[in-house]
Amino acid sequence: MTAKPFELRVRVYYEDTDAQGVVYYANYFRFMERARTEWLEAMGIDHITMMNDDKRILVVTEAHAKFLIPARLGDTLIVTASLARLGRATFEIEQNIFRNSSDGELLIQGGVTAAYLAADTMKPKRIPQHFFEETRS
Repeated sequence: MTAKPFELRVRVYYEDTDAQGVVYYANYFRFMERARTEWLEAMGIDHITMMNDDKRILVVTEAHAKFLIPARLGDTLIVTASLARLGRATFEIEQNIFRNSSDGELLIQGGVTAAYLAADTMKPKRIPQHFFEETRS
């Protein structure tokens, strides 16, 4: 919304690529998941505590990506995460992947919608007010 996007540096390893040395498309979603998890952790949102103590979970309900330029074996990627929209029980995270720096080539434009649910019933719950406080200031 207003804060600078969270950034996670990822190096492309052989295991991330296809036979041509190009990142396999599904692995971009793995990179984005890592960035989202680290971003949430940096804001004090711990998945394990949330699940075990609060009996709440976050579930991705939608994911999208526009593949602009492929990444290759050995590339350094910057994967970003930022809050795009906050609802009562859902939120949207904008995510982009760049080569070398957030000022570098934009490779992937994407994002997810996630829901905050009761772990036992899988029913939507109101997102706690303290979630994302620093992203709205």
